[in-house]
Amino acid sequence: MKKILVFGAHGMLGSALMALFSPPFEVVGLGHEDVEITLEKEVRRAVYNSQPDTVIHAAAYTDVDGCERDPDRAFATNSQGTLHVVEVCREVCAKLVYISTDYVFDGQAVAPYREDDPVNPLSVYGKSKLGGERYVQDRLDDFVIVRTQWLFGRGGRNFVTTVLEWAEDGKALTIVNDQFGSPTYVVDLSQAILRLLEKGCSGVFHVANRSSCSWYEFAREIFEAAGVSDMAIIPVEGASLGRPAPRPRHCILNCERLTRETGVTMRPWQRALRDFIKERRQL
Repeated sequence: MKKILVFGAHGMLGSALMALFSPPFEVVGLGHEDVEITLEKEVRRAVYNSQPDTVIHAAAYTDVDGCERDPDRAFATNSQGTLHVVEVCREVCAKLVYISTDYVFDGQAVAPYREDDPVNPLSVYGKSKLGGERYVQDRLDDFVIVRTQWLFGRGGRNFVTTVLEWAEDGKALTIVNDQFGSPTYVVDLSQAILRLLEKGCSGVFHVANRSSCSWYEFAREIFEAAGVSDMAIIPVEGASLGRPAPRPRHCILNCERLTRETGVTMRPWQRALRDFIKERRQL
């Protein structure tokens, strides 16, 4: 692994990947303004110009409700765009790391989801990302699919920064208390991806910070970590918000394969959250 091309390099995860990988590797980072992932000729030109050993495909249309309203855009970006990346990776013999999501599951399981558990996405977003997964699995031999969830960090809007901004307005917040997952710090996720590549791993891996919570519990922990003590938070059921896209209700990812094959044990999300808030204060 000498040269890495990152699609989606200017997003939250992409920014963390660029910071971690360069140096020691030669890294080319491309954002939406550099290459339109839905256009095969642009993807092909970007890869052939870069001649990478590894491509990390972190570009996606991640607005879950936006995908529900505009399924054509969702599938063009998340499925067809991924196909363009897959085809050119096959031509140049580059390893592909595809960033996927817990939304490929329906959230009905009691136990944390393993990589080989049946998928059943509820939303257009989940279906479009699963379409990308299938292109990767069907057409490539050397790949890593990383399913992750509830990302937070620098370089993009996320639940942590949004909640803290709401707190500045001093208004009571209504937060969903019946959807569960594992908040994941993009710095920790990036380090796990690096380890997967260093170990030469292949296949599907679940990567998320340890422990789980509801969005309501997440918000309470954010305020505690940030020293905000006078905010009212009202727990509500997700269905009461009337959002276009259905969400998986109980979608915890089992990350044992990651630990088994790389030695990486993801730290609890609460510790990662405190590091992020500390970093945010120093900016």
